[in-house]
Amino acid sequence: MPIPRSILSKAGMTDLELAVVAGAWPDDITGQFVVSTSDQRTHPVHAFFGDGIMARLALRPGPGGTFAWRVHLIDTPSVRLRRRRPDLFTAGPVGTGSPWGFVNAANTAPLPWGDRLFATWDAGRPVEVDPVTLAFVAEVGHRDDWRPALDQAVLPLVSSSAHPVIDPERDCMWNVSRDVVSGAVSVVRYDGTGKHVRRWVVENATLPQATHTITQTRDWLVLADTAYKVDPQEIFGGDRTVANNPDGPVLLVRKDDLVPGRTTVTCAEFRIAPEVNHFYARYDDADGVEVVMEHTPGVDIGMYLREDDVDAFGRPIDPALRGMYCHGMTPALTTLLRFDPGTGEVTERARARDPRRWWQAELSAIDWSFPGQLAPTRHHLVFLGFHPEAVNQRALRNYGDRIDRSLFPAEETPAVLASFDREGLKPLAEWTFALDDYPTSPAFVPRSPGAGGDPYAGAAPGGHDGYLVLAVHNDDRFRVEVFDAADVGRGPVAVLAPPHGTTVPFLIHSAWMPRAVPAPEGLDRLRFADDLDERLDRLDPELVALTREVAAELDAGAP
Repeated sequence: MPIPRSILSKAGMTDLELAVVAGAWPDDITGQFVVSTSDQRTHPVHAFFGDGIMARLALRPGPGGTFAWRVHLIDTPSVRLRRRRPDLFTAGPVGTGSPWGFVNAANTAPLPWGDRLFATWDAGRPVEVDPVTLAFVAEVGHRDDWRPALDQAVLPLVSSSAHPVIDPERDCMWNVSRDVVSGAVSVVRYDGTGKHVRRWVVENATLPQATHTITQTRDWLVLADTAYKVDPQEIFGGDRTVANNPDGPVLLVRKDDLVPGRTTVTCAEFRIAPEVNHFYARYDDADGVEVVMEHTPGVDIGMYLREDDVDAFGRPIDPALRGMYCHGMTPALTTLLRFDPGTGEVTERARARDPRRWWQAELSAIDWSFPGQLAPTRHHLVFLGFHPEAVNQRALRNYGDRIDRSLFPAEETPAVLASFDREGLKPLAEWTFALDDYPTSPAFVPRSPGAGGDPYAGAAPGGHDGYLVLAVHNDDRFRVEVFDAADVGRGPVAVLAPPHGTTVPFLIHSAWMPRAVPAPEGLDRLRFADDLDERLDRLDPELVALTREVAAELDAGAP
């Protein structure tokens, strides 16, 4: 059973004290490792759609020599309403609904912004959390500013990006929103304070499937269609029969055109293949807009495993994997593309592909400091491996001849952590995990953070001078491993773990912060009460009263 069965456990997460169980803990690693996850106790149909949990690991030991792993269910308005009437919340294939509207799961990625911390999701507004307690602080932007994809009495369905970006020169958060029916796309800007966000419709442009990531250069925002397609037939109880599009548009929006007083903006449009989920631009665009594209051919995040499924080799799916998304059916591909907004040309500068070892480019790590984004040197990427037990025959039927089954390895293959030269995608080093390990999102931690006045930058920015920290699922016990970013092939230089038998549910994206301090007080933020208006009258009086109780509770700062 190479995929750990514990990762979809409904046992929940608790605070832990981790100890060094292998290697020697580096003296020069500091800060906080933060990671998002989906609460399986809320019984999501799809494992990704549970309520958001944030975990934080201190990278320096406490007085007893152990390392504090702290977790907290993000107590958003939707979580607080569910606590009062759990019987009214129903999980479905694209999220959880209720008479109030849709749950903002806020479970996909932590987003640091200086000393502030946000949690994100594709179907909800970003949520600010306290970096110390990990408790809910506020949602970003009034509901009407986002023009909800589906408006509701209290909890609208807001299409957003799970990966907004912080602009280091404009000191704002860039996000993207999409109309789920037409595919029309908008750019959204949040300046860090206030109850509102600004929004510009991108003229004559659509993202037909979804929008999971946004990346940026000094002058441009880069948007791309995401390999995640909603199937209306599935929403209404039928089988999923769609497949992700094999290609899609990429949109470049000039930042200088996003100015007050305008409501629309133009773009330069390109088309790329194969499909993609995550991508990362070099901030310096003096020589062109260059983006590392982590393509996901044959990875259908929308397809989740059912108890009655049969896997790629014709075996019954283990019920313990119910809700897990369908894993890679095609070898991974990573490219370095250059976009020329003037000519409309796309040039492939480099590619990385190895069907023997690199299946499912899952999650990656870069140096997120401003100097690191200006001149990146390394791109670190986890490949999960080939896992036929997490590929169902329903997906294979949907994709048909787009899947070359002759490339399937004869049996499961292990996960790999690989480091690539950022300018040519040359593989520099890699580490192969045990077959029963399931590594999660790595985060880059610089040596000597604070050099030059940037608390996120080390003395030698770019992604090579520092450490990679990542959590690894295993049914024996979960652990946190630390690698030297200059040579991951050496294996972990140190390993943290709880006692044997201690596991945690599925972890998603991670990030690093230089320190954890309380969320700043006195800032003008959106209150839950600010979202409540005459639409509340659509509810029964009892539910109206419960809603106002939650609003008052949040205003009072009650836990």
